[in-house]
Amino acid sequence: MNVTLLISTYNWPEALDLVLRSVVRQSRQPYEVVIADDGSDERTAELIGNYAGRLPIKHVWHEDRGFRKSIILNKAVREVSSSYVIEIDGDIILHRHFINDHLKAAARGFFVQGSRAMIGERKSKQILESKQLDFYALSPGMHTRFNAIRFPLLSGLFKTNPQSSHNVKGCNLAFWVDDYKKINGYYNGFEGWGWEDYEFAERLINAGVKKKRLKWAAVGYHIFHPLSSRGSFEPNELIYRETVKEKLAYREPGFIQ
Repeated sequence: MNVTLLISTYNWPEALDLVLRSVVRQSRQPYEVVIADDGSDERTAELIGNYAGRLPIKHVWHEDRGFRKSIILNKAVREVSSSYVIEIDGDIILHRHFINDHLKAAARGFFVQGSRAMIGERKSKQILESKQLDFYALSPGMHTRFNAIRFPLLSGLFKTNPQSSHNVKGCNLAFWVDDYKKINGYYNGFEGWGWEDYEFAERLINAGVKKKRLKWAAVGYHIFHPLSSRGSFEPNELIYRETVKEKLAYREPGFIQ
């Protein structure tokens, strides 16, 4: 099965470089890599150009007019050639078997939430300089060590509510393109950071697509960065709550608008 790795990014080429390095060394390569760029400057385009000979990579960019992640993701998915997408953020270093783990978990009727381990601030600064790519649960500077474990044989022991959109994170998420289109993708009405991934997952669930959560498999390591502005948190939460209350499966504007 072909799979597209969808990577969202904004003006942090140093982190994106580590992410792409981790993609190059995957035990199972993606069919293509599509970069959803929310308005980065020329440094990111230059970095992506450096990987053109090593990865089948597409760069989808729009003008920087603030945090418009949903819009650029929808634009990027229009360029996807595969039937299945693994979405990550441009600050998630992938375990060497990340893509393989995700593909083993892929099943019709489900979207899949992978596991995210947090790298501490001091360690993150070190790896941005050293270009370190290998991490373990007991690695110095690793936070949320439980999430850093990879033991796929026991991954099935962890159960989750397949009808709950709570705690869904777009930084490590996989879905079928047909399901994405069915719900009209991400909702473009979000302004600023927050709730777009919860709301996206809620509409998938309302459309009959269940959540599958992976623990100890499909592990991504999150590079520390300061928190984004929470100025849009409350109005964005209201959009999510409306989707839950009204059991919405489709919103406009989105993928096709």
